[in-house]
Amino acid sequence: MTQNFTKVVFWGVRGSTPTVERDSWRYGGNTACVELTTPGGSRFIFDCGTGLRMLGNYLHALNGRGTKWRGDAGVEAHVLVTHYHWDHIQGIPFFHPFFEAQNRFHFYSFESKYLGRNSLRQVLEAQLAKPYFPVDVNTMAAARTFREVGGGDEWDVEETHVKTAWLNHPQGCLGYRLDTPIGSVVYATDNEPGAAEFDDNLRQLAQGADVLIYDAQYSPEQLASTRKGWGHSCWLEGVKIARESKVKNLVLFHHDPDSSSSTVDGFLSAARQEFQSTWAAIEGMSITLNGRSTDVTLPEARLGQRRRLCFTALVSGYTEDGVAFEEKATVHDVSVHGAYLCLSNRPRLQSELRVVIQSADDQTGAGAVSLRATVRHCEPRQNKTQNGVGVFFIEDVEPERPRD
Repeated sequence: MTQNFTKVVFWGVRGSTPTVERDSWRYGGNTACVELTTPGGSRFIFDCGTGLRMLGNYLHALNGRGTKWRGDAGVEAHVLVTHYHWDHIQGIPFFHPFFEAQNRFHFYSFESKYLGRNSLRQVLEAQLAKPYFPVDVNTMAAARTFREVGGGDEWDVEETHVKTAWLNHPQGCLGYRLDTPIGSVVYATDNEPGAAEFDDNLRQLAQGADVLIYDAQYSPEQLASTRKGWGHSCWLEGVKIARESKVKNLVLFHHDPDSSSSTVDGFLSAARQEFQSTWAAIEGMSITLNGRSTDVTLPEARLGQRRRLCFTALVSGYTEDGVAFEEKATVHDVSVHGAYLCLSNRPRLQSELRVVIQSADDQTGAGAVSLRATVRHCEPRQNKTQNGVGVFFIEDVEPERPRD
């Protein structure tokens, strides 16, 4: 199946270990896995963290439609593994398409000095070895090929050119660049800045890319102190690379398992002040390159029952062009987690809004409730004069003061 765009979908965005804590669910808790499909229909998978399971369920539901392998209904994909730490491979046993005979997968990564030849095959098979998993690798019915590559290697997969570079991470790590007929994407996670050779590698790899997906696990303060030498980076380094390499869009990735959603919000807000075209990776988020623009879509959340209400609120924030606004908006739906607003202004995705709710009979405003919210969805309404804006509340309502 051909298409006139390149699409990137985030299935796992967390680093180090998966997390399900309540205060991290908004960005997602699965570890690294990103899918890219090209205009010609080629499919690439970056890393095999726990997000791979959800991608596998999605591909299984598609029943292989749109693939080209041997003209049948199978799935064919090129799996680009950055390195062999658990958070990048632990989804392998739970990827449904590996166990279906009609599918075909091509694996790429480097030869580890700890494992020697056939490192990639060894790592894959070890994920299903006794006593760590109840079924062995022989149950993987899909066809598999393995290619060991190193930093600086280049090859073509049909219409897409693939290039690699070594990154600075314990036991080694590869960054990948994919130049497709419509757009270029660089996947450079698990990298610590400060080593001249690796810094130069990354800047060359990222030069002029439409999208740079970059490790932003820590704050700049953590990176300079308690997390120094751990092999990761921060939003500030991502901004520097994006500027110096003339990247069009920066995506902060590999969120720390101890980083709450509010912490990631803060990283994103700080990064956007330095480099406006910055995004924070969310599970289910997609980026579409169509040759004219870069379109970002965030997943719509259906958490919690929404109540069909209609009242007004005072909303303030910034538009897509960075212009401050304040307006009275109509609130159509509301739940514990968020709301659906009708605005004449068009706020930017992942930007913060202030929503002030006041009851109709409150003339003084003493009982007003002020909430912070982040924009998850925005599209023109049918009348074209207003925008439908879906928001998540990002802090709880302030508790009532104790009565005297």
